[in-house]
Amino acid sequence: MFTNTKVDAGSCPLVHSVSLRDDYQKLASKDDDDYRVEEEVLMSLRSFVKECDRKISHGKKRLEENPLPPELQAKADQIHDLGEHIGKKLAEAEKLGEQGNVDESMALLHEVEDLKYKKRIAEEDYKLSLPPSQLQQQRLRVCEVCAAYLSLHDNDRRLADHFGGKLHMGYVHVRNRVAELENLVNEKRERAREKRDRDRERDHDRHRDRDRDRNRDRYHRDRDRDSRDRRRSRRSRSRSKSQSPRERRRHRHRDSDDY
Repeated sequence: MFTNTKVDAGSCPLVHSVSLRDDYQKLASKDDDDYRVEEEVLMSLRSFVKECDRKISHGKKRLEENPLPPELQAKADQIHDLGEHIGKKLAEAEKLGEQGNVDESMALLHEVEDLKYKKRIAEEDYKLSLPPSQLQQQRLRVCEVCAAYLSLHDNDRRLADHFGGKLHMGYVHVRNRVAELENLVNEKRERAREKRDRDRERDHDRHRDRDRDRNRDRYHRDRDRDSRDRRRSRRSRSRSKSQSPRERRRHRHRDSDDY
């Protein structure tokens, strides 16, 4: 993606195999709450984007050392914005033309012409507001996507080459991929959390049912024991009533001798 650019890191040391990719896709379709692979890729891409963002921040601080008055800065920003729109639309028009979408490409070129007219008016207004000594002074801006420097005086061809170039489009792709992976990982993480909650609730219900069964068994055992004790007590009282007074005295005397 970044071959022959200033961020070219050489060949990727990882194994790129079609069969491994197919295996991953099959597993991903079966286990849709496992996000370990996506999270690992996301961390790597985030590190790459973070380094680019650091360069953007550093470049902005350098440019802030020679600031323009607020009114002139607003006019310069307007020119930069128009130039950015022109460059992006020219690059897109060229891409559509290469793909055979002539009508769409021509429609974008018409929009580019309107933007060029607005940019010329903005540039004339900016030049009239500048002191003569600053007319040839270079005014730069840092690209918010790839950290490259863009000049206020860049022509349309230079802007189209930048916004349609390998470096800028590579960072566009990486940043878009980061956003996609963040959404995917968040969705899978949420599904995994919901699954854990369901499993926890299922385990809780299982333990609750087991405790209920255990308590029910204990209740039945206690009830049966109480019932047996009551029956035994009734039989004992029945035998006592059936004995004669002499037998009862004999039993009492026997009991007292035992003590």
